[in-house]
Amino acid sequence: MYPRTWAQDVLRCHLCETPGPPMYCDICHIHLCVACVGKHLLDESKEHKVVTFKKRGFAPECSKHSKKLCELFCEQCDIPICVQCVSSGEHLGHKAVEILKSLETKKEVLQRDLDELETLIYPKYQEMVSNIPLQKADLNKNSEKLTTALDKHGEELHREIDMAIKKLKSDVNEMESKHLVVLDKQEKEIKCSISEIEQSIADLKKLLNSNDVSLVSAYNSRNAEFRRLPPKLIVSLPRFTPQKKNKEQIYQQIGSLSALSIKTEEHGYTMDSPGAESSPPYRPLIDVPRIITEINTEYGNSNKLCSVSCLSDDEVWTCGDDNMIRLYNLHGELVKSIQTKSGEIPEDLAVTQSGELVYSDYKDRTVNIVKNTQIQTVVRLRGWGPGFVCVTSSGDLLVIMISDDHTQAKIVCYSGSTEKQTIQYKDKRQPLYSSELIPKYISENRNLDICVADCGANAVVVVNQAGKLRFTYTGPPSTTKKPFDPVGITTDSQGRILIAECDNHRIHILDQDGQFLRYIDNCHLQSPSALCVDTRDNLFVCEYYTGKVKKIQYCM
Repeated sequence: MYPRTWAQDVLRCHLCETPGPPMYCDICHIHLCVACVGKHLLDESKEHKVVTFKKRGFAPECSKHSKKLCELFCEQCDIPICVQCVSSGEHLGHKAVEILKSLETKKEVLQRDLDELETLIYPKYQEMVSNIPLQKADLNKNSEKLTTALDKHGEELHREIDMAIKKLKSDVNEMESKHLVVLDKQEKEIKCSISEIEQSIADLKKLLNSNDVSLVSAYNSRNAEFRRLPPKLIVSLPRFTPQKKNKEQIYQQIGSLSALSIKTEEHGYTMDSPGAESSPPYRPLIDVPRIITEINTEYGNSNKLCSVSCLSDDEVWTCGDDNMIRLYNLHGELVKSIQTKSGEIPEDLAVTQSGELVYSDYKDRTVNIVKNTQIQTVVRLRGWGPGFVCVTSSGDLLVIMISDDHTQAKIVCYSGSTEKQTIQYKDKRQPLYSSELIPKYISENRNLDICVADCGANAVVVVNQAGKLRFTYTGPPSTTKKPFDPVGITTDSQGRILIAECDNHRIHILDQDGQFLRYIDNCHLQSPSALCVDTRDNLFVCEYYTGKVKKIQYCM
């Protein structure tokens, strides 16, 4: 074996070239066999630190004291230190541990981080990034679907317009034909009279040139007849009066796209991503609220309509006195229906920010969420029955519940199945809400206030996010036909509170501090119950007995 190939063979002792030396000097950076360790330490020209081969490099040189090795680690200063650092008093009172132990501890942390990155975090990122092309494909597919639908709808509208114009043109032609018939008839009669007048003129000239007494005596004048001129036709020609184009009505007639919703999912709940939500546009109240459309549902006297919640600007979930929950579009077409998991009547319903349906089941004591076609129970109660529900801006769930003995009522906030907060009492442990089994619709306002229409107390009770009472609204000062009986409640993007008053057939609008602004009482409302608003602050109103859902514009 040639000496130049030793480095490729095995490690050897620096002094005697014995192969496989088990020791190492951290100061001199040389390999030593056991026999040569003593010889190496006899060299007193400098300090030595001989360790086993596996522990080489553990003790770095001190940055403050040259040629000194750091055998300790100061946990307070988070740096390696040597014995001279300790004796100098610079680290007095600090906890110092063996550097090897410190290194092992830190390596354990590194190993945990590595394991987490390799087995959990990195695969998750890989999974997420692999899903993005699928999301892009879905986005493109959805855009193409929307574009096709818009093109088809546009063609249908163009056909309707073309048919309307064609009908008007046909009417013009028909009127022209009728007018021509009358003019032709009059022209024929006048020309006939002209021929007779011309004949009379010729006869008269002939008689004037004749001396035949018998012919002249036989003449009968027709001038009196001809003096009666034909009746003059007075015709009012048709005119075309184009309607003034109202762009807003055209857009409403065409339809609308639902708002883009961008969410980020964090640890089982959803929150808005930065920049996904901006301040809502200012929408003042209009002078005269108007009905945009009426949705006729299969609800009615035998199956009263109790709840409504917007899935989009074009579709609403509804439920009543049977065990079915139904989704309708603005044309009154039944899009989808779902039977409750227990077969019992749903108490109320809401829609999450990601479009999932939530409903409460009082008799089954559960709150459930519908994901795709699967119904999952997220809350199951004991001793209490869940009533009305709403989804908060942070994705939590607010549930009104009544105790089994009907002596208590409270609101519980859930994050998933976890109870986060209970709202039940005023400052002196007086109950905030009545405990009767009477509807208590609930809504979260834009300022995070929680608004409850407590029909049993004839009041709307508003608390802040912490559950502290802000105000109670019992109707405006003016006298009413019947006592104030709030039923449905919702809030809009401006922080206004809208309350359905069933017996008085009207809607109250308040500002977020409880000040009365106006009524909606001109839309022929019949026993309004549940309410909700879409992304454009159009109001959907359930009529309890008729089963209709009316979409009303009340603001700009």
